[in-house]
Amino acid sequence: MSGSTWVPNNDPSSDFSLANIPFGIISTQSDPSPHVAVAISSYVLDLKVLVSEVDLTPIFTSSSHADVFAQPTLNAFAQLGRATHREVRRGLQDLLAADTPYPHLLRDNAHLLERALLPQRSVKMHLPMAIGDYTDFYAGYHHAFAVGAMFRGPENALQPNYSHLPVGYHGRASSIVVSGTPVGRPVGQMVLDPSVLPKQPTTGPSRRLDIELELGCFLATPNDMGQPISIAEAEEHIFGYVLLNDWSARDIQTWEYVPLGPFNGKNFASTISPWVVLADALEPFRTAGIENQTPLQDYLKQSRPDNVFDIQLSVDLTTPEGDTTTIGRTSSKHLMWSFPQMIAHHTLGGCPMRTGDLLGSGTISGPTAGERGSLLEMSEGGKKDVLLYGMDARTFLKDGDSVTLRGFCGVLGARVGFGECRGRIYSAMPKVSES
Repeated sequence: MSGSTWVPNNDPSSDFSLANIPFGIISTQSDPSPHVAVAISSYVLDLKVLVSEVDLTPIFTSSSHADVFAQPTLNAFAQLGRATHREVRRGLQDLLAADTPYPHLLRDNAHLLERALLPQRSVKMHLPMAIGDYTDFYAGYHHAFAVGAMFRGPENALQPNYSHLPVGYHGRASSIVVSGTPVGRPVGQMVLDPSVLPKQPTTGPSRRLDIELELGCFLATPNDMGQPISIAEAEEHIFGYVLLNDWSARDIQTWEYVPLGPFNGKNFASTISPWVVLADALEPFRTAGIENQTPLQDYLKQSRPDNVFDIQLSVDLTTPEGDTTTIGRTSSKHLMWSFPQMIAHHTLGGCPMRTGDLLGSGTISGPTAGERGSLLEMSEGGKKDVLLYGMDARTFLKDGDSVTLRGFCGVLGARVGFGECRGRIYSAMPKVSES
């Protein structure tokens, strides 16, 4: 099979090359019910239409599970397991390759081609999974150190447990939204002047609204309650990956998080990219994560050193006036903990994971100033302006600002990317009077 596709208008800079084939949920003018598709170049291939029109048995035996492509989420497909995901992806790559051995099934079938291969701009994207639970970790070492140093000094930047286990907290699945969904500025309690004692909170819209550049991981197959997932088995429980912006209200978070951790400062919205990049598509881009010199408990020890991915990540901020500035670039290789380690730790006590559960990596930052994944770091806690195009600046987000995360691996013509993870901030509604 060649590395190129017969799909027209093939853009070499597209995130969705033949090497990728990510899965998502679309609806169309002719079929408004959400269903499964894959992305290829600037098009989507409607799998519901495809499997209803042609016999795909020559491509993959999993065509017997064709009903999963008519479902409104990817959960049913994900639950079939990694072997099936692999077979379906490879079959679709064969179907879409420039030298496809099956030209009659789609490429030369004009009637089907018109109905099944659609411009991406003509379809509506939906949340890819029904998300039962969401756990956010804190695996980005440089972010954890920078924020810890900001509040406790560099000598005490990391808590004693940080290098022993992947720290995490349970987030709110109900407020996870797909890219393009507007995000309202949250209202909550905050302390405007921490130097005044006793501390007196006020209630109002957050004044320190922030972003968090993260990688999200969707689970494929569940485990039974009381049965941990071993580190050796964890990879087989992973379906794929998305970009994740875990919007954060730093002023609300600072006041509320002691002693039980984040709550309203984190639960108002988290945005994910709509296309799930399958785990197999990222295999060629494995690399070693940040070295952890602490001896690990046996259940966290991985046999392979290349346990994370080198995904090139970026953050763009667009002002209400339409000016866009890239405010950060980094890589997902700056993680101390891998997703298999997160899964092994999450289930150690017997916690049952379910198909569609989402794990967040935590904010990913690099070691230098241009590689930071949050405004909290970029502005040094609000003390320093982040300069934008057109003589503008930010410490935290203003109403009308749009933030777009992007990520990709590979070279032109063979990119494996995620598309956009985008959200625009609108003013807090309904307004709550300050007291």
